[in-house]
Amino acid sequence: MNHKEVAEDILKMLGEDNIQAAAHCATRLRIVLKDDKNIDQQGLDDHPDIKGTFKSNGQFQIIIGPGDVNKVYKELTDDTGIQEVSKDNLKGMSEGKKKQNPIMSFIKLLSDIFVPIIPALVAGGLLMALNNVLTSPDLFGPQSVVEMFPAIEDIASIINLLASAPFAFLPILIGYSATKRFGGNPYLGAAMAMAMVMPDLVNGYAVANAIEDGTMSYWNIFGLDVAQAGYQGSVLPVLAVSWILANIEKFFHKRMANAFDFTFTPMLAVIITGFITFIFVGPVMRSVSDGLTEGLVWLYEATGGFGLGLFGTFYSAIVITGLHQSFPAIETMLLADIDATGGSFIFPVASMANVAQGAACLAVFLVTKNKKQKGLASSASVSAMLGITEPAIFGVNLKLKFPFICGMIGAGIASAFIGFFNVLAVAMGPASVIGFISIAPRSIPMFMVGILISMTVAFTLTFIYGKRKLVIPEYDKSPEESANETSPAVSSSKADEVTISSPLTGKLIPLQDVNDQVFSSEMMGKGIAIYPENQQIVAPADGKITVTYDSKHAFGIHTDQGAEILIHIGIDTVNLNGEGFVSKVSKEQLVKKGDILGTFNIDKIKKAGYDPTVMVIITNTGDYAEVSTVNQKEIAEGDDLLRLR
Repeated sequence: MNHKEVAEDILKMLGEDNIQAAAHCATRLRIVLKDDKNIDQQGLDDHPDIKGTFKSNGQFQIIIGPGDVNKVYKELTDDTGIQEVSKDNLKGMSEGKKKQNPIMSFIKLLSDIFVPIIPALVAGGLLMALNNVLTSPDLFGPQSVVEMFPAIEDIASIINLLASAPFAFLPILIGYSATKRFGGNPYLGAAMAMAMVMPDLVNGYAVANAIEDGTMSYWNIFGLDVAQAGYQGSVLPVLAVSWILANIEKFFHKRMANAFDFTFTPMLAVIITGFITFIFVGPVMRSVSDGLTEGLVWLYEATGGFGLGLFGTFYSAIVITGLHQSFPAIETMLLADIDATGGSFIFPVASMANVAQGAACLAVFLVTKNKKQKGLASSASVSAMLGITEPAIFGVNLKLKFPFICGMIGAGIASAFIGFFNVLAVAMGPASVIGFISIAPRSIPMFMVGILISMTVAFTLTFIYGKRKLVIPEYDKSPEESANETSPAVSSSKADEVTISSPLTGKLIPLQDVNDQVFSSEMMGKGIAIYPENQQIVAPADGKITVTYDSKHAFGIHTDQGAEILIHIGIDTVNLNGEGFVSKVSKEQLVKKGDILGTFNIDKIKKAGYDPTVMVIITNTGDYAEVSTVNQKEIAEGDDLLRLR
């Protein structure tokens, strides 16, 4: 790679006057742009030395690769006048830029609150789906499974209990997460939410009936009749209460003397918030929440399949804007009051849209002749089928435009179909080909037919159009490259199987599940992720250290057998600037398998808010016919981890 030329190309395609600041990590350039629209995206996509681009947290990130990114960065910043900043400063600048868009800031806020609690909701949702399978009639016959086998009735009862808990006590989960996000003490948020679902109150699901039949109990507060109403399954009320609590707490923290702050601030924050909640905020936000839910249900019932078809057509376009991050809040309300709503129509539509984009991406894989595009499409299509669409949408379909449109058409037709058959989800789960586990049992056949329609239409349209119109030439090689091109014969060291051992002990995580698009989409190469149980990294094979960083969070190794390995500790941990990391090797140093490369402090990483997951990537994946991982859930330091053939 000619680093100077790559830097010049990037500068030309981004626009020198368009770059506000730049930094880099182990694999990518991180750039804050003045205007994201003034870039040559097609040129970046087609550049042979750029592995991919994406936007995240207000930064435009360009994936170069370990060992090269720092050199390209140096060339980019030398003699250009571009502001060279630290990761922390760059993060602050990008966050400041994001604050300019209030809609996206609000959506990001909802995402920050709901993403941490989604595992609990998914667990409860899938258990609810299992309970439905056991208790629903007409699924395996006229009788339910429990009626056919009465001995499992108590088992089904426990499953139902576990499934209902996250939704019955949903305010506690939201109270904790939201108060933490708003800068307050999350345990106070949980305590306030507990008060909102106390058994002494009329259950939130029975409030409307209690008011209607005159059985509602009231407090007399300063002459006001305050309903003793609970907020089980509520979303909007507890969000508002969490914001109020956090701000009251911060108010007293600033003004209370240290000697009294620890004792009296929590008490004052809770009691003031409590009265505000039950007298004013709770009733108002309950009305807003009920109105929103009833409005969505009315819209769905009024428009039926036609409305759902329109929603499905534009669902993937909504994903591009990020507005879909607000859907969990709406879907949670629909599922929390499932007796009234019947379930969620959002999840089935999301499933149709996701598999459609995956099928369109798969068609691109089959028709394209571009090796770079084919490699990305192969993994991105599978990822989209399983519910993670960003690599497929941003990496393949949007760049070519017509696959994205074909996917929209397939999703729209399939969504209209399931709308006419009233297919609803009764639980949260993976919006993908396996999404049937969250669908009402009677609707599972129609859901699967919808999935088939979505995939077939999107794939067929993309394949036919691509065969006729798609022309993606191979990257042109320079005369020097052509003249010096060696025989394609694989060396004997690569023809045999090469084994890479684990550099640490921990739990294995599929790379596709890592919360970083660069790694999950395999832009850097194939590999595996490990959630660490020890705090040191050892050499996974004999070789030479090719890459080290001042931040000490990543190592590059060229093994004696030709494999190029990147070991990346944590996600976005470059922002820690080396704090909590110790490196024991230097560049060009020879190491033996098992030699300690460095150590890291998991607690410091987690306390700073970063994910400590360690990625082990084969960056020259293209040199091998196959890169496979061991089939197990846990790994010990030194055990076989990857096999290269």
